[in-house]
This record gives sequence, C-alpha cells and structure tokens, in this order.
Amino acid sequence: MTTKADLSIDFCGIKFENPFCLSSSPVGNHAEMCSRAYDAGWGGIVYKTLGLEKSFKIVMPSPRLSVYNYGDKRFVGLQNAEQITDRPIKDNIRDIAFLKKNYPNKVLISSIMGYSDDDWAELAKMSEDAGADMLELNFSCPQMARKDAGHRIGQDFESVSHFTEVVKIACGLPVMAKMTPNITDMIPVALAAKQGGADAISAINTIKAITDIDIENFTPLPNIHGFSAATGFSGPSAKPVAMRFVSDLYNSKELGLPISAIGGIETWRDALHFLLLGGTNLQVTTGILRYGYRIIEDMIEGLSDFMIDRNIKSLDEIIGKAAEKIIDPSEFTTRYQVVSVIDEEKCIGCGQCYISCHDGANQAIKFDSEKRKASVDEEKCVGCLLCKHVCPVWDCISYKEVDAKVTKHAAVF
Repeated sequence: MTTKADLSIDFCGIKFENPFCLSSSPVGNHAEMCSRAYDAGWGGIVYKTLGLEKSFKIVMPSPRLSVYNYGDKRFVGLQNAEQITDRPIKDNIRDIAFLKKNYPNKVLISSIMGYSDDDWAELAKMSEDAGADMLELNFSCPQMARKDAGHRIGQDFESVSHFTEVVKIACGLPVMAKMTPNITDMIPVALAAKQGGADAISAINTIKAITDIDIENFTPLPNIHGFSAATGFSGPSAKPVAMRFVSDLYNSKELGLPISAIGGIETWRDALHFLLLGGTNLQVTTGILRYGYRIIEDMIEGLSDFMIDRNIKSLDEIIGKAAEKIIDPSEFTTRYQVVSVIDEEKCIGCGQCYISCHDGANQAIKFDSEKRKASVDEEKCVGCLLCKHVCPVWDCISYKEVDAKVTKHAAVF
C-alpha cells in the first residue's frame, strides 16, 4: 500500500483535504470543468469571479492571450486580457449549488466583484445561499473594462476596507480579500482589508505587463484589431514577484491573517516554496492552462514524498519557515566571505565562466587555453557565484567559506 502524508489544512476554519485550489479564472468557469478538477484530486476551487450583468455586461476581447517565450524556452509566462465571467449570474449560481450538492467534502470559494454596495452585498448573499464555503473579493483584476473595479479599487485603501465591510455585514461566510500586485507595497491595502473584517488575504493576481511585439506591424500582443494593452501576466516568470509579496504579508506583524498564495505554481517544489514563505492555501491557473488538471497528481505525490522523507507530520510544521529567515539587506552580515571552487575533472572547458566573470564580475576566473580548464583566483573572487550560475555543468562549480580578510574586497572590521 502506498503511504501518503497528511496534506490537509485548516484555512479560516474550513477543512481542505489538500492545500491545492483552482484560482479564479477560466480553469473554473462552470460546473462540468470544476467537477473534473475535483475528480482529479484538487482540494478546492475558487470559482471564476461572479458579477451582476444588470450592473455591467462583460464582453470579452478576442484574441486575449499572448504567451511569453524566451529563446528556446516556451510558455515561461502568459499575458491575458480576460475579465470576470461573462456567463449569466443565474447559471453560475446554479452551478455552484450543483457542485456543493455533489461534492460536499470539497471546498468551493466564490469569487465576487461588485461595483456598488448593493452589488457586493447581493453577490455575497447569493453565493452563501448557493452553498459556497467562503468568499474571495476580487480587488485585483488588472484589465477590467471600467474604472471602478478590479485593481483600481484594489489600490484604493478606503474602498477595499469599505467593500470588505459591506460583504461581511451581508453574509456569514469567511471572507478573503484578493490583492493586486500592481502596487509598490501590499501591506497597507491588506491592512485596509483587515480593518474591513477580512479573514484572509490571497495574493498575487496577475501583473500588468507586455509580453511580445509583432515586429512586422509594430503591434504589441495580443493584437486586438490593431491595438493592445498592458494586461495580466502570470506563470513561472511571475513566481519570484509573487514569492516576495507572500513573504511580505506573512512577515507583517500587524496583519496576522492566513494567506492563500498564488503565482507561478506548476510543480510540488513551487508549492513547497510558497508554503515555506507563509502560504497556507495555494491557488493555480497558468500551470493548468498549459498542462491540464493532471498536474495535481505530481503536486500531491511530490509534496507527500517530501514530508514522509523528512518525517513532517503536518504542513503546519513548515508553513513560513523560509519567510522567517528573510531580513532587511541592512542586516546582512559581512563577516564571512565565500569564494568559488571549480571541479577540474568536471570542467568541460567551455569558457563561459571566464567570459561572464571578466565582462560582468571581478575578473577572478583564470582560463588555461591549452588544458581548456578554468580555475579561480581566490584573492580576486568576491563570491558572487556568477560563474556557478552560468556554468552548463550543474555541479561543476561550488563554493567554500574563507577568512574575510583573505580577499581584497572583504569588509574591514
């Protein structure tokens, strides 16, 4: 019998069989899709954001996707001009009720976006009546086609606090506020949501970006009848930014709310990174768009194996463990120095470390053109490790710690 670790989590008092959820997007657009996701093993779904067509009718642009490729690396990011659901509210509410009836042990989070107090309150109550377990307030969509919605509201602290409070008064469900990354500091707006009564924070949504340009007609992509716009960017390339925001939220002493982490999760290692930075619940879209719901199998198996190998009994034991080690750069110690070490037997003589160090670092790499081997001048080396990062042989270059006084560039105490 295959042993599995306990991946269950408690998030805002709601039990999830595992932390993995579809994020609010086209991957969870109606009951048939969501049913297949539940059957595949996803612990929860954040249903695609609901709106009231009586307040604003959504009409999607087309085409609305542009992929970001870099060299021979495909799909390292995705730009989208997607808005909230364009399906009628009655159809979505019917689907939410169907899903909760047929999957009572799975979690369903209803994402909502209003344009007035009445909109927010009505959407919250409709979602609650349909059986949703929780609400996510979309304060973050970067391409909503009106100025009083999405990330524009998410940059207005007073509006975030106010609409959160409106929703909390309107229903009895736990409420999660979804943050926009299109802001310098996420903490003040998260605190505004907390002031309004938010029980949790989700972050990040997509980053406003431009991914590509058709150089034949000088038009950015996606080309929507001759024009384009800076719209939401997601996927692996967005992950470093997402990790920064999630760790900021977790480390905020004032905030103290659980975090649903989003941003470039495709593998169990990605998931682990966000757990270690303070996420309790995890949301995925772009990975599913590329590979389908089946990626949940790898994430569950990989995370489970990791926990078993290290005798970790619960995810609670590791949540935030890496975030606790993030400090301000002013606190870095300079009492220690490392220098690169090149394994001569593994060196293939390509010279990339030599070129990169001489043109971009401290000219600390020496290259024997006859032997076709690289070596390190430890007196010049400052331990930046550029050589290690550009080396095509994974474990050829390592580093060692030396007395800080050995090198020319070491700090003097």
